[in-house]
Amino acid sequence: MTRAPTNLLTVRNLLLAHLNVDPDRVRSQDLEPAEVGIVGDASHRGGYHCGSDRVVAGDYSVVESPRDRNGLTLDAAALDVGQFEVRSGGRTHDLRSFSVWCVGQCAANAPDTRDIREIIYSPDGRVVRRWDRLNRRSTGDNSHLWHTHFSFFRDAIKAGRDQTPLFRRYLTTIGLIEGDDMTPQEHAWLETIHRNLTVLDGRNPVGQIYTRMAMGEDHLNTSYVVPHPSLQSLGAQLSAVQTALSQLAGKDVTDEPAIIAGVLAGLTPEKIAAAIPPTLARQVAEELARRLAS
Repeated sequence: MTRAPTNLLTVRNLLLAHLNVDPDRVRSQDLEPAEVGIVGDASHRGGYHCGSDRVVAGDYSVVESPRDRNGLTLDAAALDVGQFEVRSGGRTHDLRSFSVWCVGQCAANAPDTRDIREIIYSPDGRVVRRWDRLNRRSTGDNSHLWHTHFSFFRDAIKAGRDQTPLFRRYLTTIGLIEGDDMTPQEHAWLETIHRNLTVLDGRNPVGQIYTRMAMGEDHLNTSYVVPHPSLQSLGAQLSAVQTALSQLAGKDVTDEPAIIAGVLAGLTPEKIAAAIPPTLARQVAEELARRLAS
């Protein structure tokens, strides 16, 4: 039977935790549990709300992308979000403004949107629009006047990849939860660092140097992590760090002394540390700790 995957259930729980503002008293402006759906009802056939047991011949949610063909399982790969209205930061936020914000992030190709295939929504309650990463469709049926549909590429669901960052960032942006102050550009840079750490990791001397720098240990300390200036003034330093790590990703890490000498010859630990805002340093450190524990 088609099932609701854990990563979409986690998104559902996150939204209900913060948009169902008065769970003890039913209010029309709350996001109710029945308004956040993953698996289609028993008669539903075809589309991202269906797993492999309910897809149909030529199903667009399977055939139009290798990410979907290769990721097809019994898991549904869609999330519907119903109407809500909350006050935060002196402003009113609702399904329409939420949908428009999410579409804007997808259109900008923010790193935490890249597993989203499409969003079917209404910006005004009168017309239905569709953002489609594959540029196949531009609208949907009228039920999307009062709910917004998110489709996720099936390979991301199959891999169990966390889908909460975009929705957590929305809740942070409107002031319902606390979060970091990183820009999308900084999130993208951190994503590159994480990819490079797959090679560097924390189990060789280069990775260990990076770990100590990020944690503020040994001869490096938090005084080297300067207050975060504008991204323009930081850009050259970030590029230097990223270039150095990218070059290392293709090298034989068995020759560790040579690698370390090559990095430190042109990029001292102090310069690396100074280039990283405190929020980034903390997240890199947490990622390294997670990898070391695995």
